[in-house]
Amino acid sequence: MLSARLRLLVPRRLLLGLACCCLPSLAARADDPKDAPNSVDVAALLREARALQLQYRESAALARYEQVLGAFPRNYEALWQAAVLSVNIGTRYTDESRRGAYYTSARQFADRAYAVNPKGGEANYAVALTLAQQATIRSARDRLSLYKSMKPYVQRAVEYSPAMPEAWQVLGRWHYRVAHLNLVERAYCRLFLGGPPTGASNTKAMEALRKAHALDPCRIQYCYDLARVYQNQRLQQSAREVLQEAAEVQPMTGEELEISRRCRKMLEQLGGG
Repeated sequence: MLSARLRLLVPRRLLLGLACCCLPSLAARADDPKDAPNSVDVAALLREARALQLQYRESAALARYEQVLGAFPRNYEALWQAAVLSVNIGTRYTDESRRGAYYTSARQFADRAYAVNPKGGEANYAVALTLAQQATIRSARDRLSLYKSMKPYVQRAVEYSPAMPEAWQVLGRWHYRVAHLNLVERAYCRLFLGGPPTGASNTKAMEALRKAHALDPCRIQYCYDLARVYQNQRLQQSAREVLQEAAEVQPMTGEELEISRRCRKMLEQLGGG
């Protein structure tokens, strides 16, 4: 078990600018910081944005990425990071109109990142993530359409960036949600969407979430998601083991503190507290 002290480093590997050091295509490098106007130090802004993310100052980090995009609208890292940050910030609002505005902005950033580098795992992850979050505030009809649209993006995300735990988490959540479509939802998909999304299963959901947890064992959200699926599948001992690992993770944000509380409550219900 990694120590909680590593929590600031290991779980946030995506924040360290994976896109800058390992982009596979020339399209993704269309905006080289060295070509920036003298008035805008793009490389410095990117470094500052990553540092702010590690400090959990997401609104400030988003502002830095938007500054980069003001100089270079096709900067790949700034685009997909801005999409993810917009989703994260949007989820904190209870007002659906505010959340919807952030999710719409996130989708625009994600689509632009995908246009720059369609074979980038980060871009595909960003699109899948924004679709998943938009589904939470849409009508049942739109939600089912979004779930179906998500599939190719989330599959490409783990294909192109297999070391990205966030992508595996979204894939696991997709499998679990689609595997649990009710009869009315399935009937609607057959009538209006050409059938429900195919290939989803509880087994694949567990496999994907285990992969996310293995890549980042100190991320309490992965522990919670995996434990919930285990509990639903009546794998009580497996759920207890994951929740006991979660108990050793030090929460760093208010959201993580709430998830930690839920993990403790679930562990007590399973008789492991």
